Amino acid sequence: MVADQTQILPAFVIAEDQHGDPVAIDGIVIPVIIDNDEIEGLLDAYDPAASASPTAADSRVIARVVMDSLKRYIEGA
Repeated sequence: MVADQTQILPAFVIAEDQHGDPVAIDGIVIPVIIDNDEIEGLLDAYDPAASASPTAADSRVIARVVMDSLKRYIEGA
């Protein structure tokens, strides 16, 4: 899983969140690319009904991709 650092862009987005509720956000878009070979394993280990899911290890990987992208974007802006 990686973020495409060349495609991080400022944006005003009107969309739906994961619950289908409308949101309007003035922020940035970070394209995250997940290898097809990773998808099944991530989904198999994820239980949306469990508050401790995804695992700490998976959460850390996802968080680091996002946080590293934010840091690079802000430092490069």
